[in-house]
Amino acid sequence: MENGKIRYDPTKKSLMVKYLMIKLNVLPLLEKNGKTKYWLYKQMGMSYQNFNKMICNETKSIQYENIETLCLLLHCTPNELFIFVEDEK
Repeated sequence: MENGKIRYDPTKKSLMVKYLMIKLNVLPLLEKNGKTKYWLYKQMGMSYQNFNKMICNETKSIQYENIETLCLLLHCTPNELFIFVEDEK
């Protein structure tokens, strides 16, 4: 079982598998820096469609160059840029 955790749910009296997913944490970082999503879009120099998919976590990959640019613009580390969230499958 890849990236899964088995937990017992007493309300359902069954075992549940919870999966961890990695997601971009851009919107809170923008707010912390007093910047807007539009400002970041203009700085990134990519199409709005690709930018929006990346920001909304609707993409399966992100180029290292974009990770580096996001970290520089948002004054953060990759550890702050990405978060793990639980996702039930």
